[in-house]
Amino acid sequence: VQLVESGGGLVQAGGSLRLSCAVSGSIFDRDAMAWYRQAPGKQRELVAIITSGFETDYADSVKGRFTISRDNADSTAYLQMNSLKPEDTAVYICECQEDGGRFGPLHFWGQGTQVTVSS
Repeated sequence: VQLVESGGGLVQAGGSLRLSCAVSGSIFDRDAMAWYRQAPGKQRELVAIITSGFETDYADSVKGRFTISRDNADSTAYLQMNSLKPEDTAVYICECQEDGGRFGPLHFWGQGTQVTVSS
C-alpha cells in the first residue's frame, strides 16, 4: 500500500489549505483514513479520521475548522483546513487503516507534507 500526500505549503493565519492523500494498492473503500500531524518537539497528534462508512471525528483543536472527506472513486482522502492558526504548523501525515483479519488493523503511512502558518 502506498500513500502520497500533497497540498501543503505556507499560508497566512486565517487562510486555507486542502491536503490530498492518494492511496494505491489497497481496497480503498474498505479502509479507514486518518490525518495526523507532528510539530517539532511534540508528539504525533490525531487530527481527523473518516471510516469506510463515512463517519468522521476530529480533535477538539480543529473542530469547526477542518473537514476530512474521501473520494472512493479516486482512492483519495482530503483534509480541508480553514481559519488556519500558527499553532496548526506541523508536518501532516496521512494514514490508511486496513482490516488485517485476525492480525488486527494494518497501518500504512504517507511521507508527510509540511504546513506552515505565519502570523
